[in-house]
Amino acid sequence: MISSCNNLSTPRLDKLSWSHLKSILKHDVCLTNIIKITNACIDLGYWPNHFKRSSMIIISKPKKPLYDSSKSFRPIILLNTLGKLIEKVIRERIQFHVVANNFIYPSQLGGLKFKSTIDAGVVLTHIIHSGWSKNTSTSILAFDIVQFFPSLNH
Repeated sequence: MISSCNNLSTPRLDKLSWSHLKSILKHDVCLTNIIKITNACIDLGYWPNHFKRSSMIIISKPKKPLYDSSKSFRPIILLNTLGKLIEKVIRERIQFHVVANNFIYPSQLGGLKFKSTIDAGVVLTHIIHSGWSKNTSTSILAFDIVQFFPSLNH
């Protein structure tokens, strides 16, 4: 079993690691071709089957006393590295246009770049102070769901 997974050097489904991709992107010809592929995917609205393929490996979690239950292991999905890069570029473009055109509710912070816990605190403080200025009570209900999703029976 593999005991640890380094995100920068672990090969993906296509056996290409992020460090290899970064060195390839330093060459203008390669970068230009990847940009052409990205733009073609967007313009055609087509996602090649090669980017859809995945493979799963199972790694053991460190420092577990027994390895006789499924919670002692972590499944890792390997995807095509170039496909992941193109997905990231598309995600960044969509987020830029959505934020630039005010399609996001002002207090929506989750999943957005450059939005931190401090930003969430500022928004929450603003909502509380707005309520106080209108002589209304403000309540907060918070959940700690860190370990909720991994424990679901999928």
